Amino acid sequence: MDLMNMFTLLSEVPWANAGGAIGAGLAAIGAGIGIGSIGKGAVEGIARQPEAANDIRSSMILAAALVEGAALFAIIVGFLAMVL
Repeated sequence: MDLMNMFTLLSEVPWANAGGAIGAGLAAIGAGIGIGSIGKGAVEGIARQPEAANDIRSSMILAAALVEGAALFAIIVGFLAMVL
């Protein structure tokens, strides 16, 4: 069995695209955990130094946006893996 026949066989299996869905779900879960830990650290930092609240808040928003952007790319790649 050559490689092309193997790809054709795999594309006919109904659960062959499940990896993309699982990857997209894991990316969403990972982003939620990451943003939660960023928020936790920011709240703890503000509790320790209330005078630095504005600096901590802006850093938290920037870090959360970067995590969300990476998660968005991962989710799109997961959906593309399901479609293609």
